[in-house]
Amino acid sequence: MNADILKERSGASFDVEKLTNILDDGTEKTKRRREIESLVFSDEDFKEQDPNFLSRSERYDQAVRKSAQMILKIRDYGISDPEEIYYYKSTVKGNQHEVLGLHFVMFLPTLINLCDSEQSKKWLPLAQSFQAVGTYAQTEMGHGTHLRGLETTATYDPSTQEFVLNSPTVTSIKWWPGGLGKTSNHAIVLAQLYTLGKCHGLHAFVVPIRDMNTHEPLPGILVGDIGPKFGFHEVDNGYLRLDNVRIPRDNMLMKYAKVEPNGTYVKPPSAKLTYGTMVFIRSMIVGESARALSKACTIAIRYSAVRHQSEIRPGEPEPQILDYQTQQYKLFPLLAEAYAFLFVGQYMGQTYNRINGDINQGDFSELPELHALSAGLKAFTTWAANSGIEVCRMSCGGHGYSRSSALPDIYVNFTPTCTYEGENTVMMLQTARYLVKSYRQAKEGRQLSGMVSYLNEAETQRVQAQPVSARPTVVDVNDLSSLVEIYKLRAATLIEMAVKSIQQELQHRKSQEDAWNNSSIDLVRASDAHCHYVVVKLFTNKLREVSDTSIHSVLSTLALLYALHGITKNSGDFLQAELLSVPQMLQISLRIKELLAQLRPNAVALVDAFDINDRKLNSCLGRYDGNVYEHMFEWARRSPLNATEVHESFHKYLKPLRAKL
Repeated sequence: MNADILKERSGASFDVEKLTNILDDGTEKTKRRREIESLVFSDEDFKEQDPNFLSRSERYDQAVRKSAQMILKIRDYGISDPEEIYYYKSTVKGNQHEVLGLHFVMFLPTLINLCDSEQSKKWLPLAQSFQAVGTYAQTEMGHGTHLRGLETTATYDPSTQEFVLNSPTVTSIKWWPGGLGKTSNHAIVLAQLYTLGKCHGLHAFVVPIRDMNTHEPLPGILVGDIGPKFGFHEVDNGYLRLDNVRIPRDNMLMKYAKVEPNGTYVKPPSAKLTYGTMVFIRSMIVGESARALSKACTIAIRYSAVRHQSEIRPGEPEPQILDYQTQQYKLFPLLAEAYAFLFVGQYMGQTYNRINGDINQGDFSELPELHALSAGLKAFTTWAANSGIEVCRMSCGGHGYSRSSALPDIYVNFTPTCTYEGENTVMMLQTARYLVKSYRQAKEGRQLSGMVSYLNEAETQRVQAQPVSARPTVVDVNDLSSLVEIYKLRAATLIEMAVKSIQQELQHRKSQEDAWNNSSIDLVRASDAHCHYVVVKLFTNKLREVSDTSIHSVLSTLALLYALHGITKNSGDFLQAELLSVPQMLQISLRIKELLAQLRPNAVALVDAFDINDRKLNSCLGRYDGNVYEHMFEWARRSPLNATEVHESFHKYLKPLRAKL
């Protein structure tokens, strides 16, 4: 064990194990999580070659083997709880993407949520036994986030009671679905439904794409892999072109929307139900943002405790780089952000399960807010985590650039989340649409509930800046509840500004659509402010559940740092709305420096509390024992280029070159 790491841990002010239990939502969950990890890490079937030294084809082959083994193990171990299945799978895949990921997180959930009772009897056994291996084919070459623009068609033929599916243009070719290229034999295809000469918008259809025995593509199906991507080295993201592919009428998922045998269309109670799987995935991505950022922070902070560099005072030993205030300013706000996102992820999981239960009972009242919140928080957390991971990489200097650090892989595997399941700017605009609607309802006197209920108060409540005249100061920059209030009022102010921008555009005889487009910068800012408020509020709320005084103290420091750092990054909003004064902004800057110093003794313990096993972290720089340099050298020696002392290229090219010169 590295001496610096030991010293860091000995200085912690709280019980790391107790904090881990809080992050896992209970002692028993921590125990069970570690049991699952042990099952994976002790299993010889999951020993693998370092993927960094494999070709893409070899990585895909290794990933398929692991996925097949994983499915068998889950059955053999009798793991049936959805959370435990998810954790077992994430432990198997480590920092890589899972080849069968979309089968588990999109194909199966869509069948569960959108099949009627008869369809469930047919499709669920096939999917659960992996006779039907599925993916989710939504995105097309020409359209992704703009779902209404998708061009794939499903036209009902009453004479045969079949749907005829077509890709009418090059841009309508399905593009990007994971597992489509080589792995899946079925796809849930989102297509524009036509029946009796009328289009009824997007609906979901189960489409067989490969023979279930030979795995050969079926007639009318052109399918394959789209090639190397940024990240997703193991996954066969694919393309799918449909040419008059006929499927039975009951291959349309008809729990809510239906097409009768004669072609009559029965509309669903809510159009958003078609996109239920995407809402589920967006809710999950919030948790993924937290986990990816937690990994990056763990690596960067542990390495910063081991790495010694330069001098603070001439002639003295090189200090740990974690002692530099600039390093603390890079990393500690990100550590606070990781904790904030973990608690938001817990909230989103609980909220999705609660509202999904209501939907299954026929109550759709909270679906619009769930849709808006999941879209906004997906964008907010992925943008923040994506930039945070890169800051962690750069804070590790040159060694962070090596794939032995795991930081490049964490980055390239995570960064696509800013695009998939909805490009982030569009997600923010979807949230804005809900916020504008809610603001107008509040102005009309309707009482709002949920996370937008603060719009009820926006007209009457006002927090004043530090007095320039005789106004009372009610903002205490050291009090979290006071900071939650000004985040709330910042959000309300920016929503009001966006609504007024739309109104001004309309006064210039602009159409609703042009008014919206010309106000879109304001709308994205409003959504961002709303999501920021939600995160600060949920982090603050979580503290009320923590009874251990030492843990409450360190989490409160993190929460305060998160809130104050967010104010400094958006100082213009708070100053413009007169929520804070310039002297208070200066006070906040000084307070942030104090908080960095307070967190310094606990930094390593706080990343230890994430309890990320070395095998799962897979980083030479972030190892628990801190023995960075020994393992970097060992990792480098495993490079295939070191298999021989003299590479064959010397004899083939360099030696003949010498002879000719």
